[in-house]
Amino acid sequence: MQIGLVGLGKMGGNMAERLRRGGHEVVGFDRNPESARSVSSLEELVSSLAAPRAVWVMVPSGEPTRATVAALAEVLEPGDVIIDGGNSRYTDDQIHAEQLAKKGIKFLDCGVSGGVWGLTEGYALMVGGAAEDVALVQPVFDTLKPESAGGFVHAGKVGAGHFVKMVHNGIEYGMMQAYGEGYELIKAVDLVDSPDAVFASWKEGTVIRSWLLDLMVEALGKDPGLTEVRGFAQDSGEGRWTIEAAIEHAVPLPVITAALFARFASRQDDSLAMRVVAALRNEFGGHAVGKAGSTTEVPIS
Repeated sequence: MQIGLVGLGKMGGNMAERLRRGGHEVVGFDRNPESARSVSSLEELVSSLAAPRAVWVMVPSGEPTRATVAALAEVLEPGDVIIDGGNSRYTDDQIHAEQLAKKGIKFLDCGVSGGVWGLTEGYALMVGGAAEDVALVQPVFDTLKPESAGGFVHAGKVGAGHFVKMVHNGIEYGMMQAYGEGYELIKAVDLVDSPDAVFASWKEGTVIRSWLLDLMVEALGKDPGLTEVRGFAQDSGEGRWTIEAAIEHAVPLPVITAALFARFASRQDDSLAMRVVAALRNEFGGHAVGKAGSTTEVPIS
C-alpha cells in the first residue's frame, strides 16, 4: 500500500526502508533537508498520497508529536488515518483521537520496539485503536513486524498500544539493571576468572537468556570489562510514566522504580544526599568526613 512517514531518523528511516523492501510505496518527510526525504513539506506529503491516506508519525514524543499531529489535522481529510509510532504518553493518544475525530480523521497509537535492529529483524508492534482502523493499515504492520508468527498485537482501544509499550520499557529498565548488578557483583569477587565468559555462557540453556543478554555479550566482545563506557544512563520518560501509572492504580513496582532511581544516581558525580549521610555519621558517631573518595573513619572512643 501507499503510506506517508514523518520522521526519518534512526527508527523512522529504517522503517521506511523495510516498508519499501516489502513492496510498499513510502512518501517520506523530515524537517532535516539532508535526510532521505522525498518531499519537503507536510502539505506536499499529503498531496502525494491517494485518499484515504495513511500517515505514520515517527518523531520525538511530547511537543514535536503534538505539533505534527496538529499540523496534519489541518491538511488531511475525513477518512484519512494517522498512526503515532513514537513513544508518546498514552494520555496524549486519547486527546489526539478526540481532536481528530471532530475532523473525521482516524487515529491509531503504535508502540514500536526493535531499535536499530528492526530493519533486518522486524519490529514488535503494539497497536491501540478501533479494529476497523487497524485493518486499514494492516499490510504495513505485517511488513514491519518480524517474519515469525509473533511480534504484532492489537492491544485494545486508543492509548492501549502506547500504554503496553510504556510497561514494556519499564520491564526493560528492570532487566537491564539486574544484568548490570549481577555483572558488578561477579567482578567484585576474586573467584571468577572471566565474568565476560560467564555471561556469554548464559546465552544458551539458562532461564535468564534474552535478547538483552545477547546484546550485553556483544558489548562485552567489543569492549571487554566495559572499560570504555561511562556509567551514565538517561531515561526517555517511559519508566517515569510507568511508575506514575502504578501509583495511580496502587500497583507496587519496586524493581522498575529502583531501576529508574539507579539511572538518576548514575548521573551524579557527587551525591548531595550521600554528603548529608556522611556529615550525619560524623555528628553522631565521630566518623571522619573526608574529601571525595576518602573512606577513612575515626574509631569511637
